[in-house]
Amino acid sequence: MTQDSQPMQRPASRIARLNAIEQALENNVVTSQAELSEILSSQGIDVTQATLSRDLDEINATKTRLPDGVLAYTVGEHAPAEAEGHEPDERAQQQMSKVLSGIVTSVARARNLIVVHTSSGAAQYVASVIDRHAVPGILGTIAGDDTVLVICQDDQSALRRSAWLLDIASKRG
Repeated sequence: MTQDSQPMQRPASRIARLNAIEQALENNVVTSQAELSEILSSQGIDVTQATLSRDLDEINATKTRLPDGVLAYTVGEHAPAEAEGHEPDERAQQQMSKVLSGIVTSVARARNLIVVHTSSGAAQYVASVIDRHAVPGILGTIAGDDTVLVICQDDQSALRRSAWLLDIASKRG
């Protein structure tokens, strides 16, 4: 008896699409938007080129020359982000603002911890956006369904970063 393999089904939400794009870039060598569009289409996600271009910008994907010389889209630790611990640049903050302004509902601080409430189901995406930018003073995040715990290295960092997170979540990107 053979079983037909069904492709992964995803909800038709923006966050699910962004997550699918990130996974596609992490698991494949993607050299063009057309190639990425085909990968997404095989997962049941149909997207226009304009939307795909905006999504790539939003997740901070960049074309990077790989060790074998191929120029491919990368995101995360493979992308030239703020890995050295510098303050996220204005472009990165604008991209974070685009994401956070639509789904962060509140920010609170307790000593070196920040609690970020989000729309239902969005916490893990918010945590990945924060983690990807390697913000000085933030050690890492833990996410549930609608709550992100941001762990800072000390109380002062948490004070600065909670105000910063609230500020960028309040901007319209």
